Amino acid sequence: MSPVGLGELLAGLPKNEDPNLLVGFATSDDAAVYRLDGETALVMTADIITPPVDDPHLFGQIAAANALSDVFAMGGKPLACLNLIGFPAGKLDQEVLHGMVAGALTKVTEAGAVLAGGHTTEDEEPKFGLSVTGLVHPDKVWTNAGARAGDALVMTKPIGSGVLFNANLKGWVSDAAMAACIDWITTLNKTGAEVMKDFEIHAATDVTGFGLAGHGLEMAEGSGATLRFDVDAVPLMDEALAMYERGMTTGVNDVNRQLVEAKWHFERQLPAWHEEIFVDPQTSGALLGALPAEQADDLVAALHEAGIFIACRVGTVEPYDGRHRLIFA
Repeated sequence: MSPVGLGELLAGLPKNEDPNLLVGFATSDDAAVYRLDGETALVMTADIITPPVDDPHLFGQIAAANALSDVFAMGGKPLACLNLIGFPAGKLDQEVLHGMVAGALTKVTEAGAVLAGGHTTEDEEPKFGLSVTGLVHPDKVWTNAGARAGDALVMTKPIGSGVLFNANLKGWVSDAAMAACIDWITTLNKTGAEVMKDFEIHAATDVTGFGLAGHGLEMAEGSGATLRFDVDAVPLMDEALAMYERGMTTGVNDVNRQLVEAKWHFERQLPAWHEEIFVDPQTSGALLGALPAEQADDLVAALHEAGIFIACRVGTVEPYDGRHRLIFA
């Protein structure tokens, strides 16, 4: 799924017939999964971002948490990581590069993985990310394509980081709201994924650059279903909605809206600025899981017990109505 038509391009390539490729690019999932044997499969992903903050160490932490999240979203355990770095060597000191890598290493270590090397290329602006390889049992892979009608939807983090970072450039965001935003996006999805493994997860994804609506659409289409979100239940970062009301946006919102606007429907009359929060691009965002409705309250309680107090039910999965893949009510 891509604003430049990458999905259509990949769809036109020859099909990979290897039966051990359990998850490829067909459903725009978070990572690829390749079966080694009956007990073990590799989870493989790569992600790279530009700096949302000035501090190199913090940037490295954010970028690493963002990349590692793809493995957690597949039900996997990160094993080994490689740095992916773009760096303007003639413009920035090596201390900046060191800070980025050191920051990433703290999150890689926290995830239980190792940093095994990487690759650096000359670039006009800093970019940082990871290639991550993890492990998962072939029969316990989470994909974004297994949600079933009647399932409940549970989220583990709030949304709104995209607009907060842009608004912060203008000094519109309070120090407390910005600090809380950074805390959310540097928090690994490790604990959330570990708790979710004790439940019957039918589908999962992490909410990142396409926003809640974009990643929800991928889950809905992959599952042949419609996702219904309760607007009031979706957790929001402090001051994020106020920034949209004030007129702030991001450079990605319009593209994200174009991806979903023909397939979403609002049962409630919301101002256009309120709708924007659902296409707000996230970095290191929430896990969104679909599971049997009768297990949802227990999952939320278990997440709270593990310290993820904002986790909540945000909607349900319904049969596809032939028109709308996403309904906001």
